[in-house]
Amino acid sequence: MSAAPKITALHGGGVTLAEAADAFLATARTANPNTHHAYASAIDRTIERLGRDRPLADVADAEIGAALTELWGRCAPATWNRNRAAVTSWLTWCQTKKHWAAPSVPADAERRKETADETRAVAKTTIHRLLPRRDIPLREKTLWRMLYETRGPGRGLIMGKTRHKNPRTAMRYVNPGPEAIAKVIEVLTPRRRTH
Repeated sequence: MSAAPKITALHGGGVTLAEAADAFLATARTANPNTHHAYASAIDRTIERLGRDRPLADVADAEIGAALTELWGRCAPATWNRNRAAVTSWLTWCQTKKHWAAPSVPADAERRKETADETRAVAKTTIHRLLPRRDIPLREKTLWRMLYETRGPGRGLIMGKTRHKNPRTAMRYVNPGPEAIAKVIEVLTPRRRTH
């Protein structure tokens, strides 16, 4: 004789989208400030589109897909995937941890294929391989990311000039010209042995 399947009662019929978002964002899953900011941004924009005071149980899967498409449908695949993942994580948490009746991200709002892009952060192990090759066009974002990760003299100089305490904030306002890029590459290029 087989055991009857376990049935879990769904609760939270009166929980609004804003309340569900606040409950999720208060969990340990989003304790890291960067994670919290990214999740909060995506979830808040989605619930603004759907109506903050609307009951979570009244939202259909198709509405979630439509909101994602309206907000990030024309964005780069990485942006789409990041925001889609944040909303998916929130809704899955509502369903599995709180047992609230909540919509899901529909299948037609699937992840998008990302292509390799030179604006992504470069691993520290590849910096030394890339810098000596001056024929590779380094985009400014990647270059400043490498500068941020390197404890070279340029970082302190930039922070001193802009009077920022956080290097990421300082780099936001830097628009390097070709001479500045050449100087950073020269500082970061490993020295060759002479003997």
